[in-house]
Amino acid sequence: MKPAVLAPTARRDLADAIDWIAKDNPAAARALRDAVIAAVSRIGEHPRIGTVRPDLAKERIRFVVLRGFPYILVYAADKMPPRILRLLHGARDLQAVLRDLDA
Repeated sequence: MKPAVLAPTARRDLADAIDWIAKDNPAAARALRDAVIAAVSRIGEHPRIGTVRPDLAKERIRFVVLRGFPYILVYAADKMPPRILRLLHGARDLQAVLRDLDA
């Protein structure tokens, strides 16, 4: 199967996170990038691995927490290949950020 694809907003989220982390820890920024690449591949192979959060989004939207990082990938599992919509820090107000989610 193909890996999931990153929407432009997810690409911006990733670039912003990498830039922010790299200021203090370039190795951690590279590790985040690698974790996202691995997760994107896993999501492409198994689109339903993410958690459904009906309190945040419709059932077709799933959430995967990145191992070792406080970031969450938000993706549309009903797309083929799955579409990564956002990469969000877990401390953000997810309800507010995802209110106008356009998948």
